[in-house]
Amino acid sequence: MTVKYTPEHEWIQLEDHESAVVGITLHAQDALGDVVFVDLPEVGKVFKQGEVAGVVESVKAAADIYMPVAGEVTEVNEELRADPSIANKDPMGKGWFFTILITDMAEFDRLMDEPEYQKFVKANS
Repeated sequence: MTVKYTPEHEWIQLEDHESAVVGITLHAQDALGDVVFVDLPEVGKVFKQGEVAGVVESVKAAADIYMPVAGEVTEVNEELRADPSIANKDPMGKGWFFTILITDMAEFDRLMDEPEYQKFVKANS
């Protein structure tokens, strides 16, 4: 399964040819600290790439969650809503935020892969 990354520190993992899971990266949760609240988008809502799709709040700060690619939200992680600390414990697994149906695969293809993202984080730290 292919995982790509955004400059805003979201990850998106392709599940099949057009559906994907979205969350925040390990770097993002490290920078935020203890996550205490998440505001997730509504199922069925359609977003353009780069639009704010949710908010994550920590003891240090609040940060917007940006839509990594254009698409429709198909599911949200209710377990995360009930226990936001999952975003700290397992940001790339059980701490996922929502799933989407991708409407423009070219946007996905243009996102950073793991080596590019690690280089980006290092250069911007």
